[in-house]
Amino acid sequence: MVAALLPTYARADLRFVRGEGPRLFTENGEVYLDCTAGIAVNALGHAHPHLVNALKDQAEKLWHTSNLFRIPDQERFAERLVARTFADRVFMTNSGAEAIECALKMARKHHAVSGRPERYRFVTFEGAFHGRTLATIAAGGQSKYLEGFGPPMEGFDQVPFGDHDRVQAAIGPETAAILIEPIQGEGGIRPVPREGLRGLRELADEHGLLLILDEIQCGVGRTGHLFAHEAAGIEPDIMAIAKGIGGGFPVGACLATENAAKGMTAGTHGTTFGGNPLAMAVGNAVLDVVLEEGFLQRVRDAARHARQKLARLVDEHPLVLKGIRGEGLMLALECVVPNAEFIAAARDARLLLVPAGDNVVRFLPPLTISDEDLDLAVEKLSAACGELEDAMAGTTPEAVK
Repeated sequence: MVAALLPTYARADLRFVRGEGPRLFTENGEVYLDCTAGIAVNALGHAHPHLVNALKDQAEKLWHTSNLFRIPDQERFAERLVARTFADRVFMTNSGAEAIECALKMARKHHAVSGRPERYRFVTFEGAFHGRTLATIAAGGQSKYLEGFGPPMEGFDQVPFGDHDRVQAAIGPETAAILIEPIQGEGGIRPVPREGLRGLRELADEHGLLLILDEIQCGVGRTGHLFAHEAAGIEPDIMAIAKGIGGGFPVGACLATENAAKGMTAGTHGTTFGGNPLAMAVGNAVLDVVLEEGFLQRVRDAARHARQKLARLVDEHPLVLKGIRGEGLMLALECVVPNAEFIAAARDARLLLVPAGDNVVRFLPPLTISDEDLDLAVEKLSAACGELEDAMAGTTPEAVK
């Protein structure tokens, strides 16, 4: 590894030089099937022609002006998001953490300008991950991210995942909003039941709170819906998005209703790079593809195909795997063996996976993946299972546990 880099990542010893669709190519010519999609970022795979052309065309015109001036493609991008979502307003960012920061500031400002400045606290959930800034690690509440960075930022009340009664008990006169991922990503691909999301919407309405959804990982078609909350038939007041919306280019956004955003006037928030012409060219290109008729149905069809194949894989390898969960093409395999061992075995089979909490591996292929490549991915997963089973020949499932 390069000593000049801050050693904050446990990187695999792989260097990729080219990508095409769901495949990555190393400098040595090895080919890997990529079912990480850059941690749900490369929604349209690698080097998608429409995205490449959009970026090339814009790069020859204008890269950056700052938000001191109007940016036509930013306005178009925001208008398209507003037209397809609950939102009336959009603030552009570079990342998901920045989108969450905007959401937190917006919620507090909303209550302040509404005559309720004492409302500044947020109800959040165990296992959540909202980013790596001081505010977002406090919102996530996980000790492994908080340790060593001083007292956590104040104002976050964590409750157990899926415990509606504890949510209700946590709400007090200082509560501003509820912040939740419709599907926890880093926390282990744990979907919030649809009735649970509806219950949170009802609680927010009952107590005059804002409902903030973190759809950074589960949004932009990943579940087969444009956004995951749509399946529950609810709408948030504020939503943070990123990852897939840029297809590999750093793009994020904070979407909000007019009411939720009413305190965000000139000078209350800002960004230097967010929504610049390069980013917006790519963001609009992603929307061109994802909003195309039939695209989301194809994701749902691919997800059904993948789930059937993965369920059979789990049944065939009880020493290694014990279950599958998730929605759309945001899936997780529940491991019996340590998930790091499974990921290493999959890498030996030239398949890339990403870990998550609760000892799972995330299966996050590009949304454009074909059934044939899904079948190939399952073949490689089966080979990984075989490698691990050979290493523990004669072991019973009970002994592994």
